[in-house]
Amino acid sequence: MSGSRLPLSRALVRRVVREVLRRERRDALISVTFVGRDRMRRLNAEHKGHDEPTDVLTFALRDPAGLAIGDVYICPWVARREARARSISAREELIRLVIHGTLHALGRDHPDGTARTRSPMWRRQERYVEALA
Repeated sequence: MSGSRLPLSRALVRRVVREVLRRERRDALISVTFVGRDRMRRLNAEHKGHDEPTDVLTFALRDPAGLAIGDVYICPWVARREARARSISAREELIRLVIHGTLHALGRDHPDGTARTRSPMWRRQERYVEALA
């Protein structure tokens, strides 16, 4: 988000990603980028076929040696809306999205729909949020 203050400090984002990697016992290269709603809408339309902004998108790769590499894009505008709807702080929701994107970059996944919040990935994510937010 050029020209604007980051919604979370770089140090906090690094600490959260590193702690998830440590707890998952994995090594990975993860980038986290905060984007505005228009850019997120374009990314979501281009890569997922949904012409609306979303909270987080993760693009995961594996190098030939098996190292996880992930680009995580987070939209603070959507995160703030979600936080208000759930009566939690925007900071907590943004940390949740950093964790969520990192887990996706490591290959973890969840089903769509209502089963999402009952999935092993979601439960793991929420344990990390509780410890790190």
